[in-house]
Amino acid sequence: MQRIELAVDRRTDAGKGVARSLRRAGRIPAVLYSGGRSTMLSLNPADLTKLLHSAAGENTLIDLKVAGSSGQEQLAILREVQHDPLTGAPLHVDLFEVALDRPIRLKIHVEVIGETPIGVKEGGVLQHGIREVEVECLPALIPDAVRVDASLLKQGEVIHLRDLQVGEGVRLLDDPALIVVSVTTPMSEEKLAELLAATAKETKEPELLAKKKEEEGEPAAAAKAEAKPEAKAKEEKKEGKGK
Repeated sequence: MQRIELAVDRRTDAGKGVARSLRRAGRIPAVLYSGGRSTMLSLNPADLTKLLHSAAGENTLIDLKVAGSSGQEQLAILREVQHDPLTGAPLHVDLFEVALDRPIRLKIHVEVIGETPIGVKEGGVLQHGIREVEVECLPALIPDAVRVDASLLKQGEVIHLRDLQVGEGVRLLDDPALIVVSVTTPMSEEKLAELLAATAKETKEPELLAKKKEEEGEPAAAAKAEAKPEAKAKEEKKEGKGK
């Protein structure tokens, strides 16, 4: 598992104003979470970019170097990186302290490897069921990716999560029946036309039924409206007789 050193500065102030000031000064606000505690930090954007573009990306083990601290080094991983929705620039970083002797849970990217699947060469379409899986392992055993070789897949065949081979000491936590990748048979033009026609029919029938009910309801409503004055007249007539 790749490990990267990351130099950080400790900070005491917090808040949106402080975060904006840090960004203007060319730093990124960060927080390290550890055993129910949190430590406020800041780091260099260039160092974060190097970390994100490493082989393991966000799952890289980080040796934190806190400026001015002579204490023991802290080992961490990235928990979350918040990005500007417009520019994509990192705005805030959450770090999580880990211990080499304690297993952790995290999401790992699924990477499809091998040659073009047999079924795709025959005209099929490769479908990705899931893009990442959750695993549990010791920090030193975190895989860069969960790799699946789909080169032998034929049309109509699938690879389930239970079929994947992961490293020793790494446990997959998601449903074993999940489909990771598959090769589907492309739909013929005739089948597509039938499907579209059936869909159009299903959409049209409720509309016709609603229209029919509406038309059937109009005479009844009209008759009811006409009956109201007659009923009212009878009531008035009864009242006159009573007087």
